Amino acid sequence: MKKSFVYIGLAALFFSCSGSEESSGNPGPPVTPGESGNVVGTANVWVTNGEQTKLLSKQSSGASIYDTNATTDPSISVDFSQQYQEIEGFGAALTGSSAIVINGMNATQKDALLKDLFSTTEGIGLSYLRLTIGASDFSSANFSYDDMPAGTTDASLANFSIAPDETDVVPVLQSILGYAPNIKIMGSPWSAPAWMKTSQSMNGGSLKPEWYDAYGNYFVKYINAYAAHGITIDAITPQNEPLHEINTYPTMKMTAIEQADFIKNSLGPKFQAAGLTTKIIAYDHNFDRTDYPLSILGDAQAAQYVDGSAFHAYAGDASAMNVVHAAFPNKNLYFTEVSGGGWSTNFAENLKWSIGNIFIGTTRNWSKNVLLWNLALNSNSGPTNGGCMDCRGVVTVTTNGSVTKNVEYYALAHFSKFVKPGAKRVNSTNFDNSLGLQNVAFVNADGSKVLVVLNTSQTARKFAVKIDDKKIVYSLEPQAVATIVWQ
Repeated sequence: MKKSFVYIGLAALFFSCSGSEESSGNPGPPVTPGESGNVVGTANVWVTNGEQTKLLSKQSSGASIYDTNATTDPSISVDFSQQYQEIEGFGAALTGSSAIVINGMNATQKDALLKDLFSTTEGIGLSYLRLTIGASDFSSANFSYDDMPAGTTDASLANFSIAPDETDVVPVLQSILGYAPNIKIMGSPWSAPAWMKTSQSMNGGSLKPEWYDAYGNYFVKYINAYAAHGITIDAITPQNEPLHEINTYPTMKMTAIEQADFIKNSLGPKFQAAGLTTKIIAYDHNFDRTDYPLSILGDAQAAQYVDGSAFHAYAGDASAMNVVHAAFPNKNLYFTEVSGGGWSTNFAENLKWSIGNIFIGTTRNWSKNVLLWNLALNSNSGPTNGGCMDCRGVVTVTTNGSVTKNVEYYALAHFSKFVKPGAKRVNSTNFDNSLGLQNVAFVNADGSKVLVVLNTSQTARKFAVKIDDKKIVYSLEPQAVATIVWQ
């Protein structure tokens, strides 16, 4: 592993988000020495820095808003009239291991953690989760929802049951829904049941064509079984990392041709016949193989059932998503996995890499979401099931239930807390490369504006953001990220 909303008027746009700056007796918005123009408002700013002295810390002075866009500072322009993809959410994977860890906390600890992760008023408002359909390398053991004795099959899926998920995954999800009732959920399988595969094992092998229809029905049953628990599966991918096959944990090889055949001949028609609106999202693997999603999207019979394609970040870079968007602009793009871990422990470097390459990189390249890998793991980076032994969760939960918020938590929070589902990414220009500044901008459905700026350099950077005939001015410390919010 490696590391459109209409512009609604300037007067409303540039009032302070908090309103408190304008109250009687308050000294008012800060004035930046040497800046031209008059201060007419203040944007709220939250900062996390590499030194960890600021961790999603709201800055008391905010960022000044001026009544002119004239500036001698390095600057970008943001145009809220140019709107791009709609954001569906930010989050991580509630793997079996994550559910075990969270469900093992006492009721008070669990409630506090879920409130912090999912509440939009008291937490960071995570809005998207990925589930494993059956076991992965982060489960208690290997299992599918239709395991059979060796040498036997179950064509009618009479033995189908999501019972393995009902101990931890389902109860945790139901608790999460109390804080985030509209959360998006995506399911991804690591393997079909062993009896459907060439290997007769969950670890490696391929799906036999004679079981395509049965496997299509397997997905339908999965979605309906979760619905019976009040849990809506918004999207699925036919296979996690279909080009990765290994015999030490659940995997299944599925070529682009095989995936297209499965979608157009079985999965898509089965969903249609069952009246399901669950999205089918192709590929779900690394940036470096755009030929795979391009092949499926180029197959008209398969593409009619496909909402878009999903990517991981263990090879290649986020610009690959733009390649697919350029070829198929009417199909959606999703970012579904990357993990931090013991191979990279420097907070500042991880913060810069994650914000720059993943959160800014994927959203500027058309991704509708950003999902990290394990939501929570224990102090031993587990429980594990034969795969990564030193992956890092968004949070770490110790045996006594105490929680450590890892760098991934703060990277997520700078987006999930402020960029809400239904937001649109808007046009923002780039800073000169020599400055080490990166950015991405959004407008929420309620009209609030969000700009995330990353300073990768070793020097504080003062910059201006031009918005029509106004500007926002801010100075961002070295190796830090700021989320700037205003109305």
